[in-house]
Parts: sequence; C-alpha cells; structure tokens
Amino acid sequence: MPQSKHWNLPPDRYFDSDPARRRVAVELYESVAALPLICPHGHVNPALFSDPNATFGSPAELLIIPDHYVFRLLYSQGVPLESLGIRPLDGSAYETDHRRVWQLFAEHWYLFRGTPTGVWLANELRDVLGIEEKLTPQNASAIYDAIAARLATPEFRPRALFDRFHIEVLATTDAAGDKLQHHRAIRSSGWKGKIRPTFRPDAVVNFLLPAWRKAIDALSDAAGITVVSYATLIQALEKQRAFFQTMGATATDQGVQSAFTGALPPREAEAVFQRALAGKATVKDWQRFTGHMVMESARMSVDDGLVMQLHAGPVRNHNPWLFERFGPDMGADVPEHSEFVHNLKPLLDRFGNDPRLSLILFTLDESAYSRELAPLAGHYPALKLGPPWWFHDSPNGMVRYLQSVMETAGIHNTVGFNDDTRAFLSIPARHDLWRRVCSDWLAGLVVRSIVDGDDAHEMIRDLAYDLARRAYRLDQPAEQRGER
Repeated sequence: MPQSKHWNLPPDRYFDSDPARRRVAVELYESVAALPLICPHGHVNPALFSDPNATFGSPAELLIIPDHYVFRLLYSQGVPLESLGIRPLDGSAYETDHRRVWQLFAEHWYLFRGTPTGVWLANELRDVLGIEEKLTPQNASAIYDAIAARLATPEFRPRALFDRFHIEVLATTDAAGDKLQHHRAIRSSGWKGKIRPTFRPDAVVNFLLPAWRKAIDALSDAAGITVVSYATLIQALEKQRAFFQTMGATATDQGVQSAFTGALPPREAEAVFQRALAGKATVKDWQRFTGHMVMESARMSVDDGLVMQLHAGPVRNHNPWLFERFGPDMGADVPEHSEFVHNLKPLLDRFGNDPRLSLILFTLDESAYSRELAPLAGHYPALKLGPPWWFHDSPNGMVRYLQSVMETAGIHNTVGFNDDTRAFLSIPARHDLWRRVCSDWLAGLVVRSIVDGDDAHEMIRDLAYDLARRAYRLDQPAEQRGER
C-alpha cells in the first residue's frame, strides 16, 4: 500500500465505523466542537503570558526538549537524552544544535504511531503550525524552517495563540511559596486572557524531597511568616491560599503516591515536623504527616472554598540513574496500585458529607475506577472524579474511563475534561480528542436506545464544557471566590 505524504486527520476521525453510530457521533461532536476551552488544571508556564513579546523559541524547544511524553519514548529505544537537547545536572556535554535534535526526532517519528502523543503532535503540526506533510527524515529540515518562520511572527506568540485557541480560562500550577510575579504581570498588562494560579503544597509537605528546606524558606518569605513549627506551617499555608484566591485561584492540587489519610494530634504533628526540621524524620513519619496534611488541605478547603484536587498513584523517579543525572520529570514516573476505600475513609468520615468541600480525585490505577472510585463518587457529596489522567489521557484510556465510571457515578459526579499539560500547543488537540471520544460514546448509547438524542446533546455539552466550569467554581462571581 503506498504511503500518504499527508497527515491522516479526516473530519470524522476516532468515530465508530458503524454508519448509524457515526452519524450521531458527528452530529453531537459538531454541536460542541466550537465551544470555548475550559482548562482548569495544567502546567503551562505563566511566564509565557506575562511578557507580550514572549516566544516559544525553536521548534525543538517548543515540541521536544520540555515534553517528557516525547522524550521518554525515545529514551526507551536507546536515544540518549543529551542528544535531544536536555542538559545534564553535572554540566556535561549535550546537543545544543536544535536542528540536529529535530532531525533525530524525525528519524524516530515511527515510534509515535498509534500513541496519543502521535495524535496530539499530528494535530499540532497540521492544524496549529500549518504543516500539511507528514514528518519524515527527508523533509525534517524543511519543516523545521517552516515552523521556525511561523514562530517568529506575532501570530504565533503565546497570547495570540491563547486567543486563537478560544481558551476561556487557563489554570497554571504554582508552588505554595510562589509570589505569583508572572500572574501579577499578566494582570497589570491589561491583557484580557484569564490565567489563574492553582495552589500546590507538595514541596512543603513532602519533607523527604532534597529541596524541602528550600521550599519551606520560600513559603516563609512569600507568606511573611517564618516557618519554624507545625503551627507556623499551617498559618503560612492558610495565608498563601488566601493570597492565591485574590489572584484568581479557585483550586488547589496535591500529588501523593498513596491516598492514605489520617489526622495526627497537634502535639504529634509538631513532633514529626520538628524531626523533619532536624533531618531526623523517618519514612513512617513522612507517610503519617502526608496523610495528615491531606486532611488539613480538606479542612482548609472547607474553610476557604478552594476546590481540592488529589492526584494519587505515580511512583516518582523510578529510574535513579536518570534522576541523579537529569533531575525530576524526565519520563521515569510509573503507575502503581492505589487503594481508596480504606485510605480515604478518615477524610470522608470527617468531610465526605460536607457540601462545602469539593474533592476531585485522579488516579493512575485504572483498576480502581469501577471497583472503588465510581461507587465512592456516586455516594459522597464531597467527591467527584477527575478525567483520565497522564498515561490514560488517550483514545482507549478515555473509552475505558467512560465504560468503567459512568454507569455507577453518572456524568455529574465527574468534572468533564482538563488537559493537565505543559505543552501549550497540544491543548486544542487534547480537548478535541475528549470531545470526539465522548461524542462517540454517547452515540453508542443513542443507537442502543439507552438515552435519546435530546439527552445526548445535553450530556455532550456538559462533558465538553459545563461540568468543568461548575466543578472548578468558575461560574461563581469573583467576590464569592475571594477574588479581588
């Protein structure tokens, strides 16, 4: 079979081959395809938007060097990270010629066939960057030049693309000790794009991290409270949460390996924190303190109204050699089994029936969806389920999620979609994929007479847009969110 020279992105892509189902899917998708994008959780750097003249740099800096989805797959096939332009921590040599990095990427493009990364990249290259030809080793240099030329124009600056992507709101993820200088600059610039911070306390809670003391110092400086005790830690966190709210935050985010929760008596929390300050804390101390601080985060959310997100399941930095050479977020995080029924019970006993708490759960353990998470979210008023995350943010992962969760929890105990990405240009592709998969899933319900067409049209709008707005309290007036 002769190979096509162009991307295979037909208008009805990803829909079922059954003609009746496909017709319904296309109709549902077209009803939401042009809706604005709600991006309530992600990791795009706010610095991209604080300077109106900011650029994305070279094509390699845009699409390869910062994206662990891309370079982890190349690394798995023996491609050294240094050859992809990634700087080792020890200052040793790495490739600085970005054209060579791009050429190496093109030579390994075949690795991304059938993967969600390949889906996103194809969409970015054709629909955002205007590259009609499939990337090959032969045309790599010409495509590099074409992308570089576009990135040099005002139309491809971050703010311009934000508007072109029809993003209604985009939330970043910001450390508890962040002073939000970039968010301040965005506000003072007069630009109308809505970029909101999200409060993330991980670095000051996880005292086994090498940079924990540095994070504590940053929190002390930002809050104006010297953190020397558990009590002052709580005071500083509460003050920073209030500050984040004045800057537009509606949510917090916490990443944990285990969903374990359990309150410590104040005296014991203080003793553990003092051992951590003295460098004498144990792994058991860390486990108990982390579980306690998840409880405290829920308590604070009840008090201040910030939506609480909890991401459970990744074993971080599984490859110690890679971590020591390049640091974190280098594609070596791996899912593991997660347990929620017993681990979350202390938190749910205290807060699960409180309508003031909105706790959104994410997991990398797909086996927990139907067994634990859907039944829990389908019962407790405080709980909702986040969308398929990370390794499962894919066509098949989304289908498995919908099949595992929706019959038990219903769509209104889920929160629609968030893109959870650092790769800004992939945001439209990720939302488009979700809208297509949901349209096809709903079309299957329609042709089997499980729901009718009118219900399906309401459901697809909820899944594409309204659920995320409500779940992250973006539809509340600014004064109700504490924003000024």
